[in-house]
Amino acid sequence: MKAVVFRKHGGPDVLEYTDVAEPRLRADQVLVEVKACALNHLDVFVRGGLPGIDIPLPHILGSDIAGVVREVGELVSWVKAGEEVMLHPGVSCGHCADCLRGDDNLCRQYDMIGYRQDGGYAQFVAVPGVNVIPKPSGLKWEEAAALPLVTVTAWHMLVSRARLQAGENLLVHAAGSGVGSIAIQIGKLLGARVIATAGSDEKLTKARDLGADDTINYTQADWPKEVRKLTNRTGVDVVFEHTGAATWEGSIMSLRNNGRLVTCGATSGFDARTDIRQVFYRHLTILGSFMGSKAELLAALKFVEQGKIRAVVDRVLPLSEARRAHELMEDRAQFGKLVLVP
Repeated sequence: MKAVVFRKHGGPDVLEYTDVAEPRLRADQVLVEVKACALNHLDVFVRGGLPGIDIPLPHILGSDIAGVVREVGELVSWVKAGEEVMLHPGVSCGHCADCLRGDDNLCRQYDMIGYRQDGGYAQFVAVPGVNVIPKPSGLKWEEAAALPLVTVTAWHMLVSRARLQAGENLLVHAAGSGVGSIAIQIGKLLGARVIATAGSDEKLTKARDLGADDTINYTQADWPKEVRKLTNRTGVDVVFEHTGAATWEGSIMSLRNNGRLVTCGATSGFDARTDIRQVFYRHLTILGSFMGSKAELLAALKFVEQGKIRAVVDRVLPLSEARRAHELMEDRAQFGKLVLVP
């Protein structure tokens, strides 16, 4: 089959479009013919190499996958060949206390498709049968691939961790990112007022099209000061933080008393400064958030089916142009998701 692999860590140039053997199916797995696979920043990090993380080489990236089931293992009875599916990207053991409690994203053996096991930059991928989710009939393949990882992440952050309430003010960073574009929609779904930041006026226009009430171009304004202006100098109730060091201090200062900051990433760096006095003096809450459970993705997909959450696809490229897609992501040239099709 055709696939994009890398045999050593490095820049986009290490990605190679080539022929590889089809994956061998275990009894608890299904073989999926990939119709579309969306990019995530994780792909860039894994390709470049992560300190202390051993990635088996050669490796196939890709966590966000939609396709058609072609074969099922003998232990899989709930999925049949020919079904159109999307995949939950998280892989857990299924039998530890966290998994049995429904917190499979906290499993000590947690992994992700495309992280330390081969993913969807290929014509076929073998995945655990429990990761298969029926594709909503109204979605195009590229839309279905664009949803799983960012939707479960944003849902877990805003619904389960921050417990965003109707009428609250929500600040969403990097509206042009995949997770930011979904967070705007979930924020509006929950009845919040959404303030979104981005680095260009074009992206801010698109953010308003998604439902953002107010927008700030962080390249042209002192954005924490603008947040204060927009909230009558009180600050926001919740900050949706995923960019890390570049925005961390401003995010802390943008919160109102009793505000909550929820974070899932650090794309601009992890070594951020926190003035602890701000945390205790103003009763702030800092919440970590990692991925989300399978049940949470299923809960969010109900609103996808109702048209209240929609995939945001910037552009679709052939699998053979994976290198170009990585370059676009690193240049932050997209709004929403970049998607590859075999």
